[in-house]
Amino acid sequence: MSTLARPSRPSFVARTTRAVARTTAPLSRPLAGRRPFPLWAVVRHRGRRSGRSYAVPVAIRAAADAFTIPLPWGQETQWLRNVIAAGGCEIRWRGSDHTATAPRVIGFADAAGAFHPLQRAVMRAAGIQTFLRLERT
Repeated sequence: MSTLARPSRPSFVARTTRAVARTTAPLSRPLAGRRPFPLWAVVRHRGRRSGRSYAVPVAIRAAADAFTIPLPWGQETQWLRNVIAAGGCEIRWRGSDHTATAPRVIGFADAAGAFHPLQRAVMRAAGIQTFLRLERT
């Protein structure tokens, strides 16, 4: 008789982070991508199968050459799959549209330099280990 491994239960911090995200999402949607809110952007992409246009509010850090987006829900989100399949997306950040290409999922060690030490501490506590890096063109 074989026993199946139980899926690990998300930590208290991860569950709390998701609850906060669900609660604040209605507030972040209208603010994301606007000039006074540089921590939020809108990722515009097309569905892989449907071809429909989508817009997803995300937390973001921008550098001169790239955007870095934390992936608190991991690599299985549909928007991430769509962006990778398309080879990029449009990002509305600080009131302007930017073309972003060469999507690459990276780990915490590679993304840490893009974030302030306090932000890194919060992401560590929330269990965020993966990030999306997009080249700015």
